[in-house]
Amino acid sequence: MTGMIMEVKDLNLWYGKKKALNQINMRMKKNKVTALIGPSGCGKSTLIRCFNRMNDTIDSVKITGEVLYEGANIYSPSMDVMKVRTRIGMIFQKPNPFPKSVYDNIAYGPRIHGTKRKKELDRIVETSLKKAALWEEVHDRLNDSAMGLSGGQQQRLCIARALAIEPDIILMDEPTSALDPLATSKIEDLIYELKRNYTVIIVTHNMQQAARVSDHTAFMYLGDLVEFAPTREIFENPKQRLTENYITGRFG
Repeated sequence: MTGMIMEVKDLNLWYGKKKALNQINMRMKKNKVTALIGPSGCGKSTLIRCFNRMNDTIDSVKITGEVLYEGANIYSPSMDVMKVRTRIGMIFQKPNPFPKSVYDNIAYGPRIHGTKRKKELDRIVETSLKKAALWEEVHDRLNDSAMGLSGGQQQRLCIARALAIEPDIILMDEPTSALDPLATSKIEDLIYELKRNYTVIIVTHNMQQAARVSDHTAFMYLGDLVEFAPTREIFENPKQRLTENYITGRFG
């Protein structure tokens, strides 16, 4: 199960005239957690948003290079963007549940994709909430508004919502930065569980978190991918002086 699922080739990105990503090349393995670390403004969030074409929504963006998902370039003109986003889900920094019931948050995606039978929707809702380690806490509150959940529960709900349409890859852009330590710990445990069935790519400004949850770590600086290696190597034996300076807190 450790074949490549995503490969980035010579990826460049500009916001207007400002270049934000420089010649990024990396390969991500299936059923592994890859962490993107680096100081604020280094391009981490920009890069992860390239992986499911979220940057398409910004008018001034220009992208060159390729992002291959299972061998197909997601930036090919013939690629269906909605299909890409179905296979590659996204969890944002702040939990963003819909102002609907817990049940309807999870059932939303499957309904859009044509699942109408209540029995099947019930199954998907329960399975997704269990996968997101939330079922025990909300199974008797499925018809309550999702807005009444705690921040940590809302973030796990958003993960369950992403899982409901059965993606292959889950992108997480600083998913715990708005959460307290206990809620953060639950999400980290969840990430560890999720990689049994999914590939996870996480942006984090918390180096300890990257060390705890990821198999591979990419260190970025000013739009460059400085170093990409197994996490232990990055933290214990980095090849680049810049990486070492960042890991040891000399800057950033």
